[in-house]
Amino acid sequence: MDLGLGGARAIVTGASRGIGLACAQALAAEGARVALVARTAADLATAARQVDGETLRLTADTTDDAAVRAAVQQVVDAWGGVDVLVNAAARPAGGAPIPRLTDLTDDAVQVEFDTKVMGYLRTARAVAPSMIAQGAGRIVNISGLNARRTGSIAGTIRNVAVAALTANLADELGPHGVNVTCVHPGITDTERTPGMLADIAEKRGITEAQAREGLEATTSLRRVITAAEVADVVTFLASPRAVAVTGDSLGAGGGQPGVVHY
Repeated sequence: MDLGLGGARAIVTGASRGIGLACAQALAAEGARVALVARTAADLATAARQVDGETLRLTADTTDDAAVRAAVQQVVDAWGGVDVLVNAAARPAGGAPIPRLTDLTDDAVQVEFDTKVMGYLRTARAVAPSMIAQGAGRIVNISGLNARRTGSIAGTIRNVAVAALTANLADELGPHGVNVTCVHPGITDTERTPGMLADIAEKRGITEAQAREGLEATTSLRRVITAAEVADVVTFLASPRAVAVTGDSLGAGGGQPGVVHY
């Protein structure tokens, strides 16, 4: 299927690694021009070398509205507009132990909300005028399956909020030809995976192979989905072929055993 993305002007935030980088690579493979956004120039330079196609490198922190607007304006100035926005800039899930309610600070929740939810809002707000003016566009927000399960108050709040933001943007921008969708990855194979497996193995006194088996057992497919496989879903949603899908949140984590979503 030709996704119709040849020549499309795309912005990917959080594009220096992980799912963001995979999305940039997948969009470029379909012929899109991709503006890679991340916080550090060195990481952007490394990422750009891994993307085969026309790119722009834009250093911006999505917690800074002025920086976001400036980055989007650079894309508009260079390419004349924006067709696709993929929001993937967020603090990585996992790592530090999840605090209990009595130990959870306001700042711990606020930083998650400001980086992911408000960051996505800022970039969507910045690209909206261009998409509205041309009567077409796609915004894909990368959230996470923590939206559908408990265990991390901050993690669940930020991901549910992204889904809520998505639905609101879809309703407002839909009459202007702009589709907005949300993708919920689960545990995803990225460059962080080896370190995560080593940490799990050490804490539980098991081998890294056993740690991976434990993660795989949490999916319906009984394997961990890769960043490239998540990016395939995102790329379809970013294309004109996905016109029938907007406002919805799609799981892209290999399935959740024993759970029904409707």
